[in-house]
Amino acid sequence: MLQVSKVLSQGHGLAKVLLKRAATVELDWDVRQKSRFDCTDSQGRHLGVFLPRGTLVRGGDVLVAEDGSLIQVIAAPQPVLVITHCKEHGTPFDLTRAAYHLGNRHVAIELKPDHLKIEPDHVLADMLRAMHLIVHEQTVAFEPEGGAYSSGGGHGHSHGHGHDHDHAHGHDHAHTPATQGVGPLAHGAYGDDGHDHHAH
Repeated sequence: MLQVSKVLSQGHGLAKVLLKRAATVELDWDVRQKSRFDCTDSQGRHLGVFLPRGTLVRGGDVLVAEDGSLIQVIAAPQPVLVITHCKEHGTPFDLTRAAYHLGNRHVAIELKPDHLKIEPDHVLADMLRAMHLIVHEQTVAFEPEGGAYSSGGGHGHSHGHGHDHDHAHGHDHAHTPATQGVGPLAHGAYGDDGHDHHAH
């Protein structure tokens, strides 16, 4: 077994030619959030990974083995729930509300400007649909936030956040104006308004 005790975030400082020659290993989120795990790289080598406690391994990170060899990590596609706001009955702010409720449940969340991703959970999916969010399953890489105090942090992609801040305005509040914006109980929160919040 080849031991690994070092990780370079996104291969920082390595020449591109070295990264092209590196072996790869495909790992899902369940493995990448552990500081100790075994895996097999693309060259068939059995790796024993022993990283500092609390280390999160991200897709694009590079593991450094005891013999100096490099292994680039690929975030393996895995089943996730992709959550988007309902353009007919909601606003992008609904995603903020959803992130708040999921965070209160200590759910791992990948935050994107136009969607959220979580691991499959039918109870949470039902709750989100009741909040007028669209929830559909996909098999893609999952890179949740690492938490404000984690060493990796999942927030390194916040630059270039876009400048069109008017897209949430101008939609029609003619239906149920008295209950608009009063939380998840507003506007048919229990899915009784006749439309489906599965993938459109």
